[in-house]
Amino acid sequence: MAYAHSSQRSLVIPRPHFFDHRTVISSLGSFPRSFVIGNPNFRPATPCVEFLVPVNPPFVPSVGFTVNPALLIHMDEERSRSLLQFMADEGLLPSPDDELKRLDAIAELKQIVLAWIKKVAWQRRLPKSQILSTSSTILTYGSYGLGVHGPESDIDALCVGPSFATMTEDFFIVLRNMLQNRHEVSEIHCVKDAKVPLMRFKFNGISIDLPYAQLKVPSVPDNVDILNPLFLRNIDETSWKSLSGVRANICILQLVPNLQNFQSMLRCLKLWARRRGVYGNLLGFFGGIHLAILSAYVCQRHPNASLNTLISKFFETFALWRWPTPVVLQDGMMPLVGDVSETHFLMPIRLPCSPFEFCHSNITRSTFHRIVAEFLRGHAITKDLLRPNFAWSSLFEHFCYTKRYMRFVRIFLSASNLDALGDWVGWVKSRIRCLLVKLEEVHGFCDPNPIEYVDIDATEPNIVFYWGLKPGRNIFIDLDFVEQDFVKNINNGCQGPRGRIALSIVQAKKVSNVEFDLESGKDFKAYWRIFRG
Repeated sequence: MAYAHSSQRSLVIPRPHFFDHRTVISSLGSFPRSFVIGNPNFRPATPCVEFLVPVNPPFVPSVGFTVNPALLIHMDEERSRSLLQFMADEGLLPSPDDELKRLDAIAELKQIVLAWIKKVAWQRRLPKSQILSTSSTILTYGSYGLGVHGPESDIDALCVGPSFATMTEDFFIVLRNMLQNRHEVSEIHCVKDAKVPLMRFKFNGISIDLPYAQLKVPSVPDNVDILNPLFLRNIDETSWKSLSGVRANICILQLVPNLQNFQSMLRCLKLWARRRGVYGNLLGFFGGIHLAILSAYVCQRHPNASLNTLISKFFETFALWRWPTPVVLQDGMMPLVGDVSETHFLMPIRLPCSPFEFCHSNITRSTFHRIVAEFLRGHAITKDLLRPNFAWSSLFEHFCYTKRYMRFVRIFLSASNLDALGDWVGWVKSRIRCLLVKLEEVHGFCDPNPIEYVDIDATEPNIVFYWGLKPGRNIFIDLDFVEQDFVKNINNGCQGPRGRIALSIVQAKKVSNVEFDLESGKDFKAYWRIFRG
C-alpha cells in the first residue's frame, strides 16, 4: 500500500514492510542511489521514500492495476542522470585546466594584495614590526565561491584590508597602479559610483570584479572569519555591503544538506533563467544570489531529494508562492516580525546572514509577471514524472522575443572606443531600472530583454537592447519625453565621459531572429540587424 499526499503530489512508501528490496534490485539490476524525502508534515513510524507521481494519475480500474514503485524510482533516477548529461553537453562544467587557471589567479592576486598592504603601511610610516605583521586577503563569492561557475564565468573576489587602508586613496589609486603594472592584468576599470564600488579587470584572461571592505583591525588574516561579529564592529556602510555577498555565500554552503545536489540544481537554474530571459539583477530580474537562496530553500525542504525532484519542487514551490511573502532559509536567525511589505520588494528574499537584511532587488511590475510566468511554465513541464516524450531541452528553450512581441523599444548606446563604451554601458545599466519604470508608467508593460546586441551597421562601437512591448493602454509612446527624462537621470552624478544614447520603436517584422550556436549550446554574440528597406 502507498500513501499519496495531494498537497505534495508525491508518493510515500513505508519500508521495509510493504515491498521486498530484492524485488526492486532484481527488476532494476541495482538499487537506486538516492531517494526523495517524505512530506515534512507527514511522519510515519517507519522510514520512507518519496518520489514524484503524476499530478493527475490515470484512473485505476477495480481489477487492481497499481503503479510499480520500483518503476517510479527508476524513472526519477533516470531523469536525474539525463539532466546531469544535459549539463555536460551544454558545457556548463569547467575543465580541470579552467579550474587550475582560476586557482592560480586567486593565489597570485592574494600575493599582490599582501604586497600592497605592506606598501600602504610603509607609506603611512607605521612601525616596522607592524609593517611586517600586517596583512590583507582575498575572499571569493558569487558563482565561483558557491562552486557553480562555468568555463566563461568571471570571478567575484573581495579585497579585505585593515583599518589604515582607505578605499579612495589606497585601493583605487595604489592598488590600481600595482595591478596596472602587472603583465597579467588588462582592461582595468574603476567603478567608483556603483552601490558597491569596485575595480573590474582581466587577470590572465579571466574577468574579475574586485570590491573592497575595510575592517577596523590592524591586520586581516588569510583565514579571517567574517561571520564573527567582532570583525564587523564599526565598519562603514560600503564595507558592510561588500561583505554581505561573501557572508551570504558562506551561510548558504553551511545550510544546504547536500552540497553536490545544490550545486547541480543551481547550475541548471542559472541556465534556465538565462535562456528564458529572466536573469540579470540590474534589468529587474533575478541575480545569482537570488537563485542561490531559492535553491537552498528547496534543498532544505527536501534534503534527500534527487536532482530531478529538486528541480520539480523548485518550480512547484515558487509557481504557487504567495508573493510578497518573503523566502527565508532555516538558519537559526530570529523569525521575521512586523510588516514585510516595508521592504518594498515584490519578491523579498532574506539574506541568510542577517535577520533584517534582504537581497537587493530591482524587480518591477513587468519583470514580476515575467518571472511568475516562467515559474508556471517550468512547473507545467516538470510536474509529471510519467509525462511521455519528456526532454530537458524543452525546459531550457530560448525565449523567442520576436514571436512574443510585435514592437520593441530599441536602446542604442555607443561611444568613441571600446574602453569608453564599457564605462558608458556600465553606468547606464546601473540606472536603467529608472527607464523601465518610466516605460511602465507611460505604456503599462515592458519586457527588458537582458541580452546585449550589436548593430553591425553602426560606425561606432555600440551595444543595443531590445525591450518587448505588449499592447498596452497607449499605442503611441512619447519616446522623446521618456528619453529626455532618462538622460537627466544618467547625467546626474556621471563623472566619466558620456557616450550616446538613443531610443526608438522598432516593429518585430523589421528585426531578424537571434542566431544561436545550437550544436554547442553556447550563444553567439548576438547581432540584430534592422532592415531599412
